[in-house]
Amino acid sequence: MSLEPPTLEDVRAAAAEIAPHLPLPTPLVASPALSELLDADVSLKLEFATPVSAFKVRGGLTLAVQLTEAERAAGLVTASTGNHGQSIAYAGRMHDIHTAIFVPEGANPDKVASIRRLGAEIHEVGERFDDAVRAAEAHADATGMRFVSSGDEPHLIAGVGTAALEVLEQQQPETDVAIVPVGGGSGVCGWLIVRGGLGHAAEVWGVQSAQAPAAYESWQAGEVVTRPNLTTAEGLSTGAGYALPIAIIRADLDRFVLVDDEAIEQALVALLDQQHVLVEPAGAASLAAALAERERLRGRRVVLVCSGANVTRAQLLAILERVDR
Repeated sequence: MSLEPPTLEDVRAAAAEIAPHLPLPTPLVASPALSELLDADVSLKLEFATPVSAFKVRGGLTLAVQLTEAERAAGLVTASTGNHGQSIAYAGRMHDIHTAIFVPEGANPDKVASIRRLGAEIHEVGERFDDAVRAAEAHADATGMRFVSSGDEPHLIAGVGTAALEVLEQQQPETDVAIVPVGGGSGVCGWLIVRGGLGHAAEVWGVQSAQAPAAYESWQAGEVVTRPNLTTAEGLSTGAGYALPIAIIRADLDRFVLVDDEAIEQALVALLDQQHVLVEPAGAASLAAALAERERLRGRRVVLVCSGANVTRAQLLAILERVDR
């Protein structure tokens, strides 16, 4: 498989391919309350307004269209903390492709239920995402199924890049800064590909949990590194960087922010209180970064990407208790 970065033309093609399956564009909503809080012009890109309540589904649908007949017949296998798995399962259902999803034991039960509902075969393996990756790779070797990396897949990046196309070309071309949550990095790479292809002046920032900083430290080091993966924000949970996203990020990312899980949870509650928007922890990371960097954002037009909303009731109650303590 080629690890060449996708182009703007690839993103445009992906937009046409996924349009029949998704309610697009997802909303871009101005937030007077957050604008006042940050002393900036703040809008929220509501990437949870999809059938699986997360942005990743754009990538899964794009990948499915590009498969060979042999790959379609063999099926797809991947590892996920939940949203990427939903993406592949949803694409499999839309295109009649068998899918097997490996998730860590104790994964978000709402995401696991959604994957199962979409008809995928579920395997719960290991304590962390990285354990599930190794098991999924072994399953691919044993069965001949097509392994789908959550990071090193150009078609996934092209697919999720369609969200950036909606903002920078269609919805709000005057954006000064877009802040994007980073786990494996496909989402922020999509924004960088589109920004560069359009020649847009917007800055693109990434944000990652300080409790799982593999992509951030890979970006700093200039090579893929492995780091502890202890975040409770499963959408940001990865213990190692990915070669393709890190290459794209190293070349073009304007700023990379690390925030603690505690700050992410505070941002989740702020989104609920200030804008009545409910997201999962990863979906609040962009606001956490904006709050940490508010002096750099003062007076600017800022888009915060809310990447997913698959928070369980138990997670939400625990977060509210911790933040209100």
